[in-house]
Amino acid sequence: MFGFQWTIPYVVRRSWAWTAVAVLTILSLALASSANAQGITKDVPARVEMYPIPSFTLSDRQFLAGDDGGKPVTVVGELRVAQGSGRLPVVVLMHGSGGVGANIAAWSRTFNAMGISTFVIDGFTGRGITATSTNQALLGRLNLIMDIYHSLDVLAKHPRVDPERIALMGFSRGGQAALYASLARFHKRWNTSGLQFAAYIPFYPDCSTTYRDDTEIVARPIRIFHGGPDDYNPVRTCKAYVERLKAAGRDVELTEYPDSPHGFDLGLLGANMLALAPKAQTVRNCRIVEADGGMLMNAETQQPFTYQDACVELDPHVGGNPATAEAARQAVTDFLRALFKLS
Repeated sequence: MFGFQWTIPYVVRRSWAWTAVAVLTILSLALASSANAQGITKDVPARVEMYPIPSFTLSDRQFLAGDDGGKPVTVVGELRVAQGSGRLPVVVLMHGSGGVGANIAAWSRTFNAMGISTFVIDGFTGRGITATSTNQALLGRLNLIMDIYHSLDVLAKHPRVDPERIALMGFSRGGQAALYASLARFHKRWNTSGLQFAAYIPFYPDCSTTYRDDTEIVARPIRIFHGGPDDYNPVRTCKAYVERLKAAGRDVELTEYPDSPHGFDLGLLGANMLALAPKAQTVRNCRIVEADGGMLMNAETQQPFTYQDACVELDPHVGGNPATAEAARQAVTDFLRALFKLS
């Protein structure tokens, strides 16, 4: 759901102009000083490689039903090969509803400086989409999981990638994809790469949907990072899901930060603010449940869920918090150092 977009060149939707321009101005001024202060530009990638990722566009119902009749599409991935020799660990990064954002660039610099390569997926441009923030019906949410699995097809063949050390990290809509990409059922049907992610790291995901067998996940750790006052994707639904996962004996942890709005890791770029996301859609008060045949139902109305339902609301908030962004950065880097056995 993350609504601000940063690309080179960047595109600003008209309905977002006043907030996006303000945020981009703050970020451009803060970028150099913040990055240097954190030491995240000490090392630069040895090279940047662009890869086409053959994928499909399906409805959520098709994905859940295992229907492979979707429309073929090619999305793109940017591999930033970290300095080092031999096969290196990789973090796959999945964007939110605003497309590939400035926070992803900050995380890429952090990981590259650690000797970890990054693979940034753009699931929108190849589908002719700029953003889905104000119209989430433009693309079924589970398509990003499809793109994530197909990214493993690309990485499995790369001579500089360690196939045993690939982690998945996503933000908002991409965080939701990063969370539910762990479902064993989805892997069995859609992941043809022969690889598994070493860990799943969702940031402020939407957890309002209950999928069938969603406590049956692959045997890999999940580390969720969320903000307490997030009114875009409330943390309460993720807490409920984490409780069910823990009851099933899964390796999952949720770290909740106070005073941290949706998109709080923009604080890595110095952004310390809270802004309205005008006309952005949020399902914060919806309960969505998978029914027979992959149909997603509104649990309140017992009718198929649509973005016209009364539970869908507008105008949530997004922002950055430098203090909690730095805390999250430290937690993630510590986790990956241990996971990837980095010195």
